[in-house]
Amino acid sequence: MPQIEISAPLSVLDDSGRPVNFGWARSPVFSYTAPLLRTPARRTTASDRYIVFSPTHMLTMQVLDDGYLGYVGVSVISLKDKKRSTQYYNFPFSLGSLNLPDSSEEGSVRIQRKKFFLEFTVMGGGIRIIRFDFPKFGHHRYLRGELVLTPLPGAESLVTHMPWARQKTAFILARRSPCFCTEGVIQFGISEIVFSQGKGWGILEWSRGSRPPSDVRWWASACGYAGDDRVGFSVGYSGADSSLGTDNAFFLNGKIHKLDQITFHLTPADWMKPWRFSGGDKRLEMTFVPFQERVERNRMLFHSLNRRQVFGTFAGKVVLDNGDPFLFRDLTGIAERRKSVN
Repeated sequence: MPQIEISAPLSVLDDSGRPVNFGWARSPVFSYTAPLLRTPARRTTASDRYIVFSPTHMLTMQVLDDGYLGYVGVSVISLKDKKRSTQYYNFPFSLGSLNLPDSSEEGSVRIQRKKFFLEFTVMGGGIRIIRFDFPKFGHHRYLRGELVLTPLPGAESLVTHMPWARQKTAFILARRSPCFCTEGVIQFGISEIVFSQGKGWGILEWSRGSRPPSDVRWWASACGYAGDDRVGFSVGYSGADSSLGTDNAFFLNGKIHKLDQITFHLTPADWMKPWRFSGGDKRLEMTFVPFQERVERNRMLFHSLNRRQVFGTFAGKVVLDNGDPFLFRDLTGIAERRKSVN
């Protein structure tokens, strides 16, 4: 079945709250209205995540409302000495109380507690501002800063809306944009991490939906330079039906080159061994060399959310939409498996 590209505005829910209008788009043309949902709040999921890079560090930041379990997590990874510091907080029975907006184009996410402050704000022109303050982060160092993420001029996003074949009310609406320039300064203990024009990159991963009782999702993404070109990619799959629009695309100077199914090849007993990625349409061949692994397990009564992540560098070849081959290497990024059971 061919992938269906959506170019006109459509709602992801009908008047009865059931998911409709599946496919993929190059911009956020899908509209989502959480109050229309007819599924229990414990199955509703919403996530905003940013991954930013400088020449020396990677920073991941996520706010997740997964129904029974709310989550805020931040990791700082040194690309030079391969060390990592992570801090995360769980919020029992969040059930929508984290107030993540229905749109990826406007609104803000603001979480403030005694131990930390984190805010994502969307401004005009797709610019995003991230502010945070963790007085005791990791080994009791403070982490605070402000980052400005600016999209490349005319940059597209990979937006997908997928159902689950045997779950009539389950769906996932996702937007992935590996095309941001990141600027700002972070104070991390006595160190200063600088993101500047041409030396700061960013990825947005945004999703809303209604979960099935259990699911496993694989995802990988990276961005950076290939010569003078800005490049990035987002590839992945889950239990959702991606026949009308996969989670896979390569971005060249902000423009999407849409890909079919991608297979992840890895050594199950040792995730630190090199990975390989291959496309079913033979348009992508890519390798991934990890340098660090992170495992996270979260549980709230009968709901569990487990994640295994590896950080490293990607290299490979992609065939662009016009048939030309394009080579890339040394792209810093992330690959992960996330498993949720409710």
